[in-house]
Amino acid sequence: MIDKNLVSSVVAEVLQKLRENGVNPTGMPTGACSAVPAQTQFGVYEKMEDAIDAAQRSYKMLCKQGVAARRKAVACIRRLAVENAEPWGKMEFEETKIGKLAHKIEKLRSCIPVVPGVEYLDRTAFSGDAGLTVIDNTPWGVIGAITPSTHSVPTLSGNAINMIAAGNAVVFNTHPGACRIAAHAIRAYNEAIYKEIGIPDLLACVKKPTLESFDAMCKSPLVRLLCVTGGGAVVKAAMNSGKRAICGGPGNPPVIVDETADLAKAARDILAGAAFDNNLLCCGEKEVFVVESVADQLLAEFDKLKCVRLTREQMDAVVRECFLPYDGKGYPHPKKEFVGKDAAVIAKAIGLSVPADTEMLFGETDADHQLVQGEQMMPVMPIVRVPCWKAAIKAALQAEHGFRHTSVMHSKNVDRLTEMAQRCDTTLFVKNGPSTAGLGLGGEGFLSFTIATPTGEGVTTPMTFTRSRRCVMVEALNLY
Repeated sequence: MIDKNLVSSVVAEVLQKLRENGVNPTGMPTGACSAVPAQTQFGVYEKMEDAIDAAQRSYKMLCKQGVAARRKAVACIRRLAVENAEPWGKMEFEETKIGKLAHKIEKLRSCIPVVPGVEYLDRTAFSGDAGLTVIDNTPWGVIGAITPSTHSVPTLSGNAINMIAAGNAVVFNTHPGACRIAAHAIRAYNEAIYKEIGIPDLLACVKKPTLESFDAMCKSPLVRLLCVTGGGAVVKAAMNSGKRAICGGPGNPPVIVDETADLAKAARDILAGAAFDNNLLCCGEKEVFVVESVADQLLAEFDKLKCVRLTREQMDAVVRECFLPYDGKGYPHPKKEFVGKDAAVIAKAIGLSVPADTEMLFGETDADHQLVQGEQMMPVMPIVRVPCWKAAIKAALQAEHGFRHTSVMHSKNVDRLTEMAQRCDTTLFVKNGPSTAGLGLGGEGFLSFTIATPTGEGVTTPMTFTRSRRCVMVEALNLY
């Protein structure tokens, strides 16, 4: 007779030893686990310290599994972003109540799949008489990330792809105005990644982000790098933390239209960029400087589109109703309740009824108007007449405030385009297209929702979140 208790005991002991040695006895994909670790909350924690600890454990697991595991994790994020674009887009729209629902969905469905992953990593080697040197790019460890309410899930998804592809784990202090959908997406990503490679907390966050949780993240010795996508205040705080910080700051992108431009196309392109998600994109067109000789024609082209022209008095009324009182210090700011709202909502605030499908309000102003000088993030486009293209560049430089974020020019004169590019010196400079082309949407290149302007990294990639390391073998392994 076979002793069943003895057999069970032996089997249990064998399985335990297999698990201790990292061997998967279940037949699931390498690295995957059949049982959920007791300590995991799949990235969503009450305390920042617990979130950081979980991310640190997952980072160490990712280091052991290598680049193949990174590639699988990134694939999970891309797949889920597309599959859940509609429900997640709706959830974000309902929580934040800003932007356009169709564009919330589009940012997940079309944008996240083109964020660069493992395939973007690079390395360099030198082989010669003195031996072999390899310069590789290695992870930082746990990265602390701040995301905005304007693009909550798209930003954290893009950050996750870039950072995991580089070999890191990420802990997020998400925006309080979009924290529920962020936590929902983070949990879903982690569950999918865990099923694929057995790592449960490559992304982590707190349920209720606060200034205190942000401070804890910045001060944690386990968080070795910060990445901030947000306004000036949070960027300043991150840069004063004493840690390396990659920061996407404010912008006020100007557009120049000269007399050589295709005016019909310029109007369509400006509308496409400025009206996307009700002008919540930091790279979106915010003000237009048009050469006097073609100003009337450009305005007429906007009239043909789903735009409503305002008088100068009505443009002033937008400032009175939709902007905070301005004392001349710093830059004008819109009231929170009007940021990212539909054009019809803004029109109603000034006593004007417009069709519900109006994409943008526009009208003439002077160059010093608050709608020109402030990053309004509303579908309202101030148009400023200037005597010539040189005057347009001067005015554009003043309105851009040296943020060096984005600028746009519509012209067929290469010399003028060159001068604009050199003088504005912005991170993105788009010629004869919508601002979104600067992010690979209708233009060549790749996409990321973190555009690091204050710290100079530009549109982020996996390489942004690596450390350069040089490995030298002296007088050996050289290839000739």
